[in-house]
Amino acid sequence: MAEIIPHWLTKQADLSPELIAIEMDNGMTVTFAELKERSQIFARKLAQVGVTEGVHVGILSTNQVPMVVAIHALSYLGAVGVMLNTRLTDEELNYQLKDAEVSLLLTADHLKDSTNDLKAEKMKTFSEMESVIEKDFTLKSELHLDDIFTIMYTSGTTGFPKGVIHTYGNHWWSAISSALNLGLNKEDKWLIPLPVFHVSGLSTAIKSVIYGMPIYLMEKFDAVKVHEAIMKKGITIVSVVTIMVQRLMEMLGDQSYPTSLRCLLLGGGPAPKPMLKRAKEKNIPVFQSYGMTETASQLVTLSPKDALEKVGSAGKPLFSAQLKISEHATDQIGEILVKGPMVTKGYFKNKEANEAAFTGGWFSTGDLGYLDADGFLYIVDRRKDLIISGGENIYPSEIESVLSGMEQILEVGVAGKADEVWGKVPVAFVVKKREVTAEEIYAYAKNRLAKYKLPKEIRFVDELPRNASNKLVRNKLIND
Repeated sequence: MAEIIPHWLTKQADLSPELIAIEMDNGMTVTFAELKERSQIFARKLAQVGVTEGVHVGILSTNQVPMVVAIHALSYLGAVGVMLNTRLTDEELNYQLKDAEVSLLLTADHLKDSTNDLKAEKMKTFSEMESVIEKDFTLKSELHLDDIFTIMYTSGTTGFPKGVIHTYGNHWWSAISSALNLGLNKEDKWLIPLPVFHVSGLSTAIKSVIYGMPIYLMEKFDAVKVHEAIMKKGITIVSVVTIMVQRLMEMLGDQSYPTSLRCLLLGGGPAPKPMLKRAKEKNIPVFQSYGMTETASQLVTLSPKDALEKVGSAGKPLFSAQLKISEHATDQIGEILVKGPMVTKGYFKNKEANEAAFTGGWFSTGDLGYLDADGFLYIVDRRKDLIISGGENIYPSEIESVLSGMEQILEVGVAGKADEVWGKVPVAFVVKKREVTAEEIYAYAKNRLAKYKLPKEIRFVDELPRNASNKLVRNKLIND
């Protein structure tokens, strides 16, 4: 029999009704009691427009309170939330709406004009839902951990995007495992500058309810606003990716963060070692982590006690998670395989992808890494980003890490370009912080990289392609 727990929002509203659940950067706050009431009202309105158990509801919104309310409302009905990326084209969104069998699409009010070409059976803005009369409907008082709660699509950098299934149990175990690693403080306030339609933002919104912890919700990342919040709003944890840390360190300058900030939780791929070392020198608590949509956020995190000794490592698997390397040997690079109760059961109605991803209960991540002699994980790269040049493996993240050590470089991305002789060769795309020439970059790199790893071309660009979570999208670097 599946595990059953009390509905987590109802329980937290009972335990801590007056505590703040959501704080917006404009000063607006919502308590757990208010969040429960608003979510239950919204659930009964959804029931009126035909949403019942098992119905798939798309949510297209930037970070705002009505979005969080809608997500919790679905859990009171046993409906499934399909989280949609606001930066996708109509064609991409229509593919996901059809693939996920969405019956109703909920959108933020300000996105209404951009949804004219979307194909959903029914569409409602959050404001339009407000005018719907509530239906007398028995809401869920319990959650079955095996039931599907959300579907979230992978970025689809290889082939069509796949709908990752998240159960209540995936979210529950992600939250519990994170707490066992990072700990829980009564003063905790977790800032979310990443989209809630991505796994990092969504998982933190769920953690808020399970922990009884306020989230400080920002509509999007703004370095000035995040810096101000850390300095003045009692923020203790911030979810970040590399570019955010770099921008925040620039903002910080010679200042120091308040001691209340205990963790910048860094995800989104391997981080440049020069940046991590600078953060260490400035006593900025950057904890590298590793996770993906399929693991309901972080699966591996460098714990506070190891953060200084293992710079560059993503840490060890969280308490309920397991990890191994496919070609298992110390310092031997191979594909990362994972197992645990936070790992997805699979992709929605995609038998072929599920058969390719799971072997003997282990999930193949498609990421490359190695374990050191102490069992700490080091991420090397995405398998699909690997550049094989003349039979040699070249990892873009290694070149990026080296070049980012140049003070004149703001950010850098590396991708493989087809070459008749070598198969592929690395090309570096550089955003300057101040004036620098390709010759100076080559001279710097020659002393730090093997000859075959040196970029065969340096291209200066104004910006790098990034997704909604500000992660570098390497497959969009090369257009020729």
